[in-house]
Amino acid sequence: MTSVLYDNPGPAARRRIRFWTAVSIVALAAVVAFVIWQVARKGQLSAAMWSPFVDSGLWRQLFESLFATIKAALLSIVLALVLGAILATGRLSDRGWLRWPAFVVIEFFRAVPLLLLILFGLFTWGPPLSFIGTAIGATPPDAFAALVVGLTLYNGSVLAEVFRAGINAVPRGQSEAAYAIGMRKTAVMRMILAPQAIRMMLPAIVAQCVVALKDSALGFIVGYQELLSFGKRIYQGGADIWELPQPPVVTTLIVVVAIYIVINLLLSWLASWLERRMSRSRKLAAAPLTAMQTGEEPVAAGPLGGGEAPK
Repeated sequence: MTSVLYDNPGPAARRRIRFWTAVSIVALAAVVAFVIWQVARKGQLSAAMWSPFVDSGLWRQLFESLFATIKAALLSIVLALVLGAILATGRLSDRGWLRWPAFVVIEFFRAVPLLLLILFGLFTWGPPLSFIGTAIGATPPDAFAALVVGLTLYNGSVLAEVFRAGINAVPRGQSEAAYAIGMRKTAVMRMILAPQAIRMMLPAIVAQCVVALKDSALGFIVGYQELLSFGKRIYQGGADIWELPQPPVVTTLIVVVAIYIVINLLLSWLASWLERRMSRSRKLAAAPLTAMQTGEEPVAAGPLGGGEAPK
């Protein structure tokens, strides 16, 4: 089936795609094998290097620091989605006094590096908003507030452009038909455009959520006690944290990276599940309309998903 954006590849193109995919997999496997060989050659994969990570107390503290990371990332993602929706609404407004301020805010916070936002926030909005960190038990609370606000401003401005592009990607005829029957712009946006745009925006939204989760590691710079900060304590503190030997830096970083990868994969799996569920709901909703167009009687679903036409 041909898409609006591209034509499906032919036999020759499919062969080229398979060839370069195989080449990429082999090259990636070679790089991974080389890295593992170098790490093993330096003795980083010996059992003694990994012995500290068999301690249950260490893993308990690792999961506590992971929970601190998730708290900052989750709050930032929720606030960024809200901020992005507000800014996108202003950006799409017909009124210039709403559209231009939203444009300036979006472009400004997209242009400023996230690390600078977090560092600036540590000395400005961090102390006044430290009650947020205190309320959820974050340590230190002012660093938590600086991290969350910085992540919210940056990711919210990026998501605003994602939302705007998704709304504009809906065929113009959808909104024109809604206006023709007398619907107001707010109702058109809420009932016609947004539900269709969400399905198209979902991959980009999830990708930005993954970015926010990874960027929460920047709390390490301002002293927020999250996963990466605890990883530093592990390879620097050693016996000060638990009674086992101090692990090397590489071993600790491998464990921390593996935890981040697992969390991001779970988030991607959740997004895929939501996308499949939304696609299935759309097909079920479209089934009665398709039956009316073809002149067939709709099929009543049975207990096992089948059914027979009503008599």
